[in-house]
Amino acid sequence: MPADYHTHTPLCRHASGDPEEYIDAAVAAGLSAFGLSDHAPVLPEPFDDWRMFEHQLPEYFQLIERARKHAAGRIDVRCGLECDWLPGCESWIADLAARHPWDYLIGSVHYLDDWDFDNPKWLGRWAESDVEALWTHYWQTYAAMARSGLFDIMGHADLIKKFAFRPAGDLRRFYEPAIAAIADSGKAIELNTAGWHKPCAEAYPADAFLALACEAGIPLVISSDAHAPTEVARDFPKAIELAKSCGYAETVLFEQRTRRNEAL
Repeated sequence: MPADYHTHTPLCRHASGDPEEYIDAAVAAGLSAFGLSDHAPVLPEPFDDWRMFEHQLPEYFQLIERARKHAAGRIDVRCGLECDWLPGCESWIADLAARHPWDYLIGSVHYLDDWDFDNPKWLGRWAESDVEALWTHYWQTYAAMARSGLFDIMGHADLIKKFAFRPAGDLRRFYEPAIAAIADSGKAIELNTAGWHKPCAEAYPADAFLALACEAGIPLVISSDAHAPTEVARDFPKAIELAKSCGYAETVLFEQRTRRNEAL
């Protein structure tokens, strides 16, 4: 099985499970490697209610060390962070990047202005919104994140579809500029299986995006976005088949922010 690099810890306040349980699940699934990548702190605090605080970073590193100790050589355990792309965040991301010998950083867009649009708490705002305008804003933001070059993996590319609000017409008009930006950056994307369990009932990203990304030569990882040990490697066989159907023959592995290829 490919590595699963996008997973969370209880420090983000909406995940559960001890690191030992995650490792046991990863070993049982036969993963190539396992990585923790909890939601990075954002200043000023409290920024929202679904991420760790800055003072908890040492505790986060302790959880990763617990995972490595429990793995005891059975599986490689990698250290990552899922960072939010927000206006003016570049210096903060650079600060976080310098605080630890990370294996990878995931960049994600969860916010459009002051709205964490994928938060069920604010679902009602969608019915009052211009979906075309929101999608345009989202994909422009995503492309800017890719162009920053700050991240190793571009997280759940079309998260904007989570609640199944989509504009009419061919969505490639949104995908293509973002794919060009990612390809220019030389960074990887993830095939995130969590989308199959959301209202959109579709992996992130959509098949059409994934096929275009493969055509553009963009590297791929497969991720569960696990928030509980039972979600580690969830739907990976299905994801592998999807990746292959879109033209992928390889995924990538990360260590110390350097990647290498692994056959699917």
